[in-house]
Parts: sequence; structure tokens; C-alpha cells
Amino acid sequence: MASTVLFASVEYEKYDASATLPAKFDRLLDQMGLEDVVKDKITAIKMHVGRNIGYTTVHPMFVKILVDKLKKFGARVYITDQEIRGARSRGYTEEYLGVPIVHACGVTGKYYYEKYVDFKTFKNVDVAGHIHDAEVMIDFSHVKGHGACGYGGACKNIAMGCVTDRTRAQIHGLEGGIEWNEELCTHCELCISNCNHNANRFNDENKYELNFHHCTFCQHCVKVCPSGALTMDANRYEDFQTGMAICTEEVLKTFEPGHVFYINFLTNITALCDCWGFSTPPLVPDIGIMASKDIVAIERASIDAIKVENLNPAGVVKGKVLGTTGHLFERLHGKNPFVQLRELEKRGLGTQEYEIVEVK
Repeated sequence: MASTVLFASVEYEKYDASATLPAKFDRLLDQMGLEDVVKDKITAIKMHVGRNIGYTTVHPMFVKILVDKLKKFGARVYITDQEIRGARSRGYTEEYLGVPIVHACGVTGKYYYEKYVDFKTFKNVDVAGHIHDAEVMIDFSHVKGHGACGYGGACKNIAMGCVTDRTRAQIHGLEGGIEWNEELCTHCELCISNCNHNANRFNDENKYELNFHHCTFCQHCVKVCPSGALTMDANRYEDFQTGMAICTEEVLKTFEPGHVFYINFLTNITALCDCWGFSTPPLVPDIGIMASKDIVAIERASIDAIKVENLNPAGVVKGKVLGTTGHLFERLHGKNPFVQLRELEKRGLGTQEYEIVEVK
């Protein structure tokens, strides 16, 4: 049976505030069935608050609309992410939003509940304490491309954002290790400046070194290297996507059935994840907002809505030659974004069959 995906389009029928996306989003929230679930419940809004000089995350106005709606429904709300230091730069403040913004794993990053899995080298799912302790979660995701798995949406927001760095490193490690070719290296140090975890350096002998205690294998260094000196020793992206699905399943087990809601923003759909800390032009025109109780259905609907024929060439880095087959994200990153959906579906987390219900 197909799952329902609510959809609020950016398209508008008249010059009137009620026809615009924020007003439609408010009406979409009324149709999600939130009120009966969140009343008197500790409700976590899990979102990516962005980093550095990135500016294409979800606009604070939409976050405020969601917060106010949840509070109206009687929820006890807070916003959380794996890293919150950049929240204020994008207008996510407690003063404006009216709720706490907390680090998912606590101030020290050591507040978590350990779960065990057994998939190759992936063993530890450390569920962030402020996710685990919530009674309801709103998986509030900004859709974009992702260098490691092609596509980042609701699944990525959970698997990479609701856990510790140790778990993130183990999942990224499934794709392979990082190799340095000294002959190709120009020592431009872009790999150093683009690492969010202070995990790499050139030593006193000018050799490239990784601190594996800090490294999460996010591959920012690999992607940004202009000479190809840094590469993955394997390209097991399907294992990476399977790891994300396994992690997502473990996080969702901490909630009662029907206590997680998914909202995907298909605006400012850029080539790379917001964790890179900068913004590029969108790959396609803005599409709108989707919502569902089914993570697989909303991910499939979101990916289907992003079409290669709508490509904005400015969204692709100069000199990049796209592939000729598959989804736009596969042509861009060389990785089939549907693998994670297959793995989520295999674990009984939802269905790729969906029905779009448009919110007017």
C-alpha cells in the first residue's frame, strides 16, 4: 500500500501571502496529524543548523512556524543537531525561535546511549542523548547532494546527525580509507582548511598525516583536493548507504511507532552537504516542502522530484563533467542515491510506493 506524502509547492496562484510557501507550510503542518501525538510530549526537532559561511539551510522563518505550531499543540520542544556552534550565524537563536537549541550529545559530546550492530567494520551506534530522551522527533531535513552517498535527506539527517563522531567515523569508514599520493600533492593545504574535525596536517617532514581519532571519513579533504593527491582506497558507497540505513533503524527503535515525523525541504538544493560550511548555487529550481510519516516514501518522492532536465548549470562546479546515466545526483557524484532507500525498505522502515497529496 502506498504511503501518503504531503506536498506544498513553491508555485503560487496569486499575489497574496496566503498563496506563498510559508503559509502553505503552516497548513501542511495542520494536516500531518501532529497534535494528538505531540501533546505534553518532549519533542526534538532534529535539523542541520549549518556551518561557517553556508547560507542555504532552511530559513529561520520556517523553523519558527514549526516551533510555534508544536507549542500550540502542547509539545515541549527543543531543537538539536550534532554540532550547534554555527546556529546563530544563520538566525537560529533561542531568542527568535523561543525554544532551547542543544547539542545532540551534550556540551562535551559524550552524552549518548550505546547500541551494538554487526555490519563489517560498523559496530557501534551511539545514539545522541538528546535524541534518545525525546518522546517524539521531527526529522526536519534540508535536501541536497552528498559526496559520500549521492543524496542527503531524512535518512542522512538521522544517521549522521543523531549519533556521535565515533559512529559517523565507522559509517564513513565503510566506504574505504584515505590514501595520499605525495607525487601529486602541491601542498596547497585546502585539505587542511576544509577539515571540520582538525583531523589532518602536514608534519615536520611535509608528509600528510591523518589523526584517526578525530577523522570521520567525511571525505571533504578528498573532494576539495585540486590535484587528486587524496583518494579513497575503495569506493564502497553501497556499504556506506547500508550503514546509514542500519544506523537510522537503530535510532528509530528508540521511539514508539508513529512518534517520528519527516519533513523535507526541497529549496536551495545544492551539490554538497550543509556541513561543508559554504553554499553554492542550487542545482535545480526550488520545488517546495514534503512531509510524511514514512521515511522511505518521503525520500523517494524527494529524489523523484529532482530532475536532471531542470539542471541549473551554475550549480555544478566549473570543469565538472556529469555522467550520462542515472539520477542527477548519480551523474554528479557517481553514486546511486536509491541504494539507501532499498536498504531502509528492506528493514521494514517504509515503502517506496507513495501518493502525493498537495496542500493548497
